[in-house]
Order: sequence, then C-alpha cells, then structure tokens
Amino acid sequence: MKVLIGKGLALLVTLVGVSSCNAPAFPKRSIETAEIPNRIADFQVLYTRNCGGCHGQDGRGGAALAINDPTYLAITDDLVLHSAIEKGIRGTAMPAFGQSAGGMLTREQVEILVRGIRQRWARPNQLQGVTVPSRVAPTTGDAARGLFAFQRYCSSCHGGDGAGGKSASSIVDPSFLSLVSDQELRTLVIVGRPELGAPDWRGNVSGQPMSDQEISDVIAWLGSKRSSFTDGSAGVSPNESGGAK
Repeated sequence: MKVLIGKGLALLVTLVGVSSCNAPAFPKRSIETAEIPNRIADFQVLYTRNCGGCHGQDGRGGAALAINDPTYLAITDDLVLHSAIEKGIRGTAMPAFGQSAGGMLTREQVEILVRGIRQRWARPNQLQGVTVPSRVAPTTGDAARGLFAFQRYCSSCHGGDGAGGKSASSIVDPSFLSLVSDQELRTLVIVGRPELGAPDWRGNVSGQPMSDQEISDVIAWLGSKRSSFTDGSAGVSPNESGGAK
C-alpha cells in the first residue's frame, strides 16, 4: 500500500510539473500584446473597421457616397471631413464615430482618417482649370425652376417625374428622401456616383455643365417631394448639418 501511495504521489508531482509549462492548447497572452482600440494609429485598420462597410474598402463601391473621388475631395475641406467623422451628419445615415459624440474614436484617430483620406485619394491637378460648384449652396433654390432643370439634366436616367427611368431608380421616393439631407443631395448632384454610372454635374448634358443655381433649384424641387410624415431633419441646411456630404 505504501509503495502504491508513493508511486501515486510521484505521478501527481510529475503531472503538476508538466502542467506548469505553457501547454500549446492554452497559450499565455500578456496584456502588452492585447490590442487597445483607442491606441490604433494605422489608417488602413481604422478605415476598414469604421468606414469601409459603407464607403467601400477602397473608398468606393459601397452603399454610401464614394470618398475615393477627387471631385468630392475638391469641394470638401478637412474641417468638414473631421466634423462628419467625429459628429456624424444629422438627418442622414452617417453616425458619429468620435468619442466626444458617443463613438469609439479619439480625436487623434479621426485626424488620422482625415489625413489618410486626403493623402491617398485627393488629386488636385485632376480638376485644375475647372470651375467646380460650391459644396454649400450660394443661393436659395426655387422648386418651380428646379422641375425644369431636373427634366433637362436628370430625366434621361430618373424619368421626367423622378420616379425612375431606364437606367436609374426613383429619386423622389419618400423613404429615400427621408434618409438624405439637402446637403447630401447637392453633393450627389455635383460629384455623381461614378462607380454606379451616375455622372457628375458636367456629364448630364454633353457640353452643358449645371450651374450653381440650377443645382440649388433641383435640390429645392427634390426637397419639396419629401413626405409630410418626415420630421424635416433630412432637409436641414448645410450649416446645420455640419457634415461632409
């Protein structure tokens, strides 16, 4: 009996000794190697995790407006980009990502995103000599004039009444208009959706780019199509929205 107990203790000691090693099935993970979200400083990691799902992994091709677009970046300065990322855009599907507005990103991480977007995708020389419309409407639009401007520049794709045509869907659907601000609509008219085949403000009618006033008028007409059940937040002015779009 004593011999059996002695052998049993020896086996137990041996097993304890083996288990004290780093067994492959249970690797140690030191706190130093754990990822701390607010210390991530790599643009690609931040962009992929926070922006790519809507704007596309290369800045285009997603459900939202492409930001890998020289025209978009030509009309949008860094202050507006920073505000959109940090605070979101009221009246749209763009949420706030900054910690100051309830998101996860630090101010430094927001700045990394803004700087990276500009460095990778802006092409200032591409629009050299081109007069680009203002991102913010310089004048108030007129809905009555806007219908005629829409029919001239937009009806070939969206139909004469905006309810859909041969190559594009309805742009007067209340559900759609409730999700976009006037500012976002204006930006879409100016920069288009090239990844979807939608031209910018120069390509609707060959040789006849839209003027600032015509763009404002079209946006006023589209705004007049919003359903009365919306709370009006989608139609906030550019200054109120504080967003990049």
